[in-house]
Amino acid sequence: MIQWYLKVVRDNYANFEGRARRSEYWYYTLMNILIIFTLAILTMVSSIFTFVYAIYALGVIIPGLAVAVRRLHDINKSGWFILVGLIPVIGSIWLLVLFATEGDRGDNQYGADPKNPYNEMNEIGEQQA
Repeated sequence: MIQWYLKVVRDNYANFEGRARRSEYWYYTLMNILIIFTLAILTMVSSIFTFVYAIYALGVIIPGLAVAVRRLHDINKSGWFILVGLIPVIGSIWLLVLFATEGDRGDNQYGADPKNPYNEMNEIGEQQA
């Protein structure tokens, strides 16, 4: 779970290109909720954690948007579909359904299938039919 979180935050901080698997999006979201919940509890214990909470919350806005856009790309939707979430209730539910939908098999207009990465090293030395 932590490797998915680090992949989003460290490796793809502001990467809005390509596709993200369901596991990448949902593990990032789960880990983010756990961290925010922990920081919220620590803020209740000591007010010094309010600053840490605010810095963390501001720091994960961009990777959160980026992984959401890449998740939409995985189901062949434009990243602008994230704005549907601004529609009260119905938009949020529809966006939740989109995030839970399995991605397209094979390549789409946003890139290669992240579940089936192509590795040209596997084909080196093989005879072409």
